[in-house]
Amino acid sequence: MDAFTAGILQRIKSTETDLHRARESGDDFLAEVEQAELEDLRRLAAEHGVEVGATR
Repeated sequence: MDAFTAGILQRIKSTETDLHRARESGDDFLAEVEQAELEDLRRLAAEHGVEVGATR
């Protein structure tokens, strides 16, 4: 696995965790921000052929 793939997968995992925490705490604004970030990261991964499994 190259550095880009490892980095993007780690960022996706971290963002998923942050999104989960935002939702649990009821912070709707932060949840929206994290959801948008997650969508951007997944799009970027797809554009570069990185397969992302659904972890949540």
